[in-house]
Amino acid sequence: MPEGDTVQQAAKRLHTALAGKVLTRTDLRVPKYATADLTGRTVLDVTARGKHLLARVEGGLTLHSHLRMDGSWKVYANDQRWTGGPAFQIRAVLGTHDRTAVGYRLPVLELLRTADEEQVVGHLGPDLLGPDWDPGRALANLLADPARPLGEALLDQRNLAGIGNVYKSEICFLLGVTPWLPAGALPADRAAKLPGLAKKLLEANRDRPVRVTTGGHGPALFVYGRATRPCLRCGTPVRVADQGDGSRERPTYWCPSCQTGPTPAPGSPPTRRVRPRTSG
Repeated sequence: MPEGDTVQQAAKRLHTALAGKVLTRTDLRVPKYATADLTGRTVLDVTARGKHLLARVEGGLTLHSHLRMDGSWKVYANDQRWTGGPAFQIRAVLGTHDRTAVGYRLPVLELLRTADEEQVVGHLGPDLLGPDWDPGRALANLLADPARPLGEALLDQRNLAGIGNVYKSEICFLLGVTPWLPAGALPADRAAKLPGLAKKLLEANRDRPVRVTTGGHGPALFVYGRATRPCLRCGTPVRVADQGDGSRERPTYWCPSCQTGPTPAPGSPPTRRVRPRTSG
């Protein structure tokens, strides 16, 4: 599940493979850009912005992609077999004299002017792994709608960019509150810790092949994916329920003993709170 740390890893792989090299092959397999040809242009850089990837090429163009839930970029040597998925899942191919980057299952792929990048990432809040990180602004964004459940606020990339469903559950566990706690009800001392905690977790995992929030001893994660298994702190079975804003429900994990705050009633439908969405 791509989150800010894994998108940073993808950007690093692509930058290492492509930056400073001339494209010898391009194939954008989406109707709008099927005839676009970037061959002969040098790749200037590949960078991440939240969960977005921006590959800039000479001539003032940027190839923008978003991985969403299961998209990925794979890099291959030119004599290597492509193994990232069946051919019909390929959305983009960028080749140089020695490496080929292949984008699989990319739900968002568009070619735009580099000068217009703000049209696709300008809505994002401070990037946890970016140069624009501003913990004060991120916290103010999270608390701007005090009635909104904290889990939903953390996932809203307009508040801060880079947190996905895994980190949402893990951050709430480490703060000792449920993801359904209204953001405004988060105790002041824990609210003050939240931005730094989130940044610490993503930075610790930006270069790891396996995401770890527990310190690396035993299971990698405290609650995410551990429904019915004992909490690593107290032994109480971890619970799971859907949480969403009305347009997307996500499995959310918590310990009913270690975390205080509202929780869904057993067997109740997810609470739906309609709110305009962005692409993240």
